[in-house]
Amino acid sequence: MTRCPKPRGECPGASSRGARLPAARSHAMHDHRRLGRELDLFDTDPLMGAGLPYWLPDGAIVRHALEEYVRDAERRAGYRHVYSPVLGKRELYEISGHWDHYGDDMFPPMDLGAEQVLLRPSLCPHHALIYRSRSRSYRELPLRMAELGGMYRSELSGVLGGLTRVRGITLNDAHIFCTLEQAVEEARAALELIGRAYADLGIRAHRYRLSLPGQGGKYVADPELWRRATALLREVLDDSGIPYEEAEGEAAFYGPKIDVQITDPAGRESTLSTVQIDFHQPERFDLHYIGPDGAKHRPVMVHRSVIGSVERAVAHLVEEHGGAFPPWLAPVQLAVLPVAQEQGEAADALAARARALGLRAEVAGPGQGTLAARIRAARLVPYQAVIGGREAAAGLVAVRLRDGSRLDALPAAELLRRIGDRVATRGTGLWDRP
Repeated sequence: MTRCPKPRGECPGASSRGARLPAARSHAMHDHRRLGRELDLFDTDPLMGAGLPYWLPDGAIVRHALEEYVRDAERRAGYRHVYSPVLGKRELYEISGHWDHYGDDMFPPMDLGAEQVLLRPSLCPHHALIYRSRSRSYRELPLRMAELGGMYRSELSGVLGGLTRVRGITLNDAHIFCTLEQAVEEARAALELIGRAYADLGIRAHRYRLSLPGQGGKYVADPELWRRATALLREVLDDSGIPYEEAEGEAAFYGPKIDVQITDPAGRESTLSTVQIDFHQPERFDLHYIGPDGAKHRPVMVHRSVIGSVERAVAHLVEEHGGAFPPWLAPVQLAVLPVAQEQGEAADALAARARALGLRAEVAGPGQGTLAARIRAARLVPYQAVIGGREAAAGLVAVRLRDGSRLDALPAAELLRRIGDRVATRGTGLWDRP
């Protein structure tokens, strides 16, 4: 059973709308590192190493539901999914420019005979190789390639913390290979996909940032590349009607990007989602497609990430909702609470029916405390089904919602149908009122 981090009184984030508490109190109560341990979502071990958290069963449920949501949203948007290895030869990252411009954030090379391989710091070089694995026609474009893939960054121990700064990252990444004429529309569609995901997850963007290069040698030295890519991203933002700010020194080494900024309960800002237009890597990898004129043309590469790293996304969801996840993400969606031992069989049957329908249900029987104590312990669970003697005899359940609402007793089949419909439509609402 999902435990409430505040066992007496109201739980933080119990409202389905995720109302915020005053900043200082909210930060103390919603810190994802504390809640992650109290709710048995994730933990770390010194023998595994700093910045390498492991996921406990309830955390793994949240992560899996989030990953499946993203894959489904991408499939509906016309993306095709691939898998690529987390290792690559040093030469790969020399071609991409990561070795020269991003080497300080990469783990050292590993010698394998006469070759050197590295843990990848990014997925884009691998996707470029997949694209060029065979000849491409303009009729295939835009080609939208997506992956939830692992990557590694050599973060210093002093900056590691919880799930927000880790060394092993699972990135929700995608690369769209398209013509120059398609690039703005593809980037705009990526922003719309990010907006829909935020609505379903119950999170919000703090601001949008157009990240531009700064001074120094960490950026690719090609002024025309930067000018063209920046102009296209400004067009995307202006056409979308999204207010944004420009920030120098925040670009990727190979090009500008749109960063979707979020804030934690303490007001600290970070980047969750990105959209980029890249002319650099298609040139470095000599990517091309055959146009209607029969000649070779260079594609544009649009990078986009809907939820960024899975680790950071879960951390933000924990803090935003205080552990009271939207119903479709909750580790336990239905808590079945028999009043007495005599209703145990009916409770087990209801939980079994729920699980057969794909819902995550658990029984909390009298052996786990008084009914009031069990209700408090399940306060973060979206739905509670209380079965007393009268309900068991009539085949009904008394329904309590996480926000404190009590509904009229319902037949078990009706309750499960209503919960299933609500979970299937995702979003943050608890109940569809007739």
